[in-house]
Amino acid sequence: MAVIIAACRAAGWLVKTYLGQPQVVGEMIAGVILGPSLFGLLAPDLQAMIFPKETKSVLYVGAQLGIGLYMFMVGLGFRADHFRSNVRSAAAVSFSGMIAPFLVAIALSPWLMHMGLFGKGVDAMQATLFLGAAISITAFPVLARIIQERGLARTPLGTMTLSAGAIDDACAWTVLALVLASMGGGSAVAVKAIVGGGLFAGLMLTMGPKLLAPLARMAEREGRVSPALLGAVLVLFMLCAWAMDAAGLHSVFGGFILGAAMPRGVLTRELKRQLEPFALVVLVPMFFTFSGLNTQLTMVSSLSLLGVAMVILIGSILAKAVACWAAARVTGHDNPTAMGIGVLMNARGMMELIILNIGLQKGIIGPALFSMLVLMAIVTTLMTSPVFEWVYGRRARERGELGALEDDSEPETIGRTPAAAN
Repeated sequence: MAVIIAACRAAGWLVKTYLGQPQVVGEMIAGVILGPSLFGLLAPDLQAMIFPKETKSVLYVGAQLGIGLYMFMVGLGFRADHFRSNVRSAAAVSFSGMIAPFLVAIALSPWLMHMGLFGKGVDAMQATLFLGAAISITAFPVLARIIQERGLARTPLGTMTLSAGAIDDACAWTVLALVLASMGGGSAVAVKAIVGGGLFAGLMLTMGPKLLAPLARMAEREGRVSPALLGAVLVLFMLCAWAMDAAGLHSVFGGFILGAAMPRGVLTRELKRQLEPFALVVLVPMFFTFSGLNTQLTMVSSLSLLGVAMVILIGSILAKAVACWAAARVTGHDNPTAMGIGVLMNARGMMELIILNIGLQKGIIGPALFSMLVLMAIVTTLMTSPVFEWVYGRRARERGELGALEDDSEPETIGRTPAAAN
């Protein structure tokens, strides 16, 4: 854990200081570096000593708790008003940014299945849906942070992109839920997952705020979240995660839905303040390291596999960025704004890694395809800030649209962004 935390903090500081990238980008890279792709390649004995086989089960538990709390805090920071105010135009951008990636997935899936890159027993429909969800996902927290730190939250680009990102991720997670439901081997399992998950989400989002209101009143009355209240919220978080897991979906759905249903105010603000530091500094790096230990870029060693990785990367970028740019242009945005929207929507970030780890864990994809898609997630996240600055930032700064950048040591901290998180 000392190595994990030190490596992630150091990598995050380096990419922020010298490359202007968010902290989470450095942590994603650190996770890959600590795995067999670099550390295990250069110093296999030392890497095996620090990360023996028994470590994986420990990291897995911490990683699951980390991403669960992460998605809970994403839900806490979700702004429904952004969604409602731009739902129509944002829907056009979002659906375009999903249709094109799914067309790419339809084209690529038979080829990738022929190469044996998907898991055993995965049929063509499951492969296509999973690949489409993986390519179409947007790093909603990453783009929210970029929009906030550049003072664009109230601009047409900011509101449009935040709304489109919310719709995009909701659709991608829904598709993933359908894939997970179909992996159980029977219609009863799929029905239980879809109906159970739908009922849980519907009840939580409609009745949840009223049922949770007493917790909010306690926090308002005391002006803080007491240890007893924090314990009660964490019990609810664990139960919601268990409910989604019991339904046949992934536990992260439960955390996000509970966070979205929480009444806003002192309760959500104090929950973020108390949970964020430990979750983001300790638990989330465990997730990145667990992902990195499963990422073997050395598997993409032959020219044919390298060619596959490049096709996936280029296809993902073109499908997502170009489709979102085109939809923004059609809905009336000027070219620089449309290009900025396309660049921001192209970032995959941590959301992609969560989906990929679920796919690997459930046997939907194999290690080689997992590594290729991790590489795609890192590249598309790395390119977001510099390309956005190139296509939109300089012009907006000249027009006085960009606010001063915040000096924030945690560029992807959920509680400090009004629209969402990272």
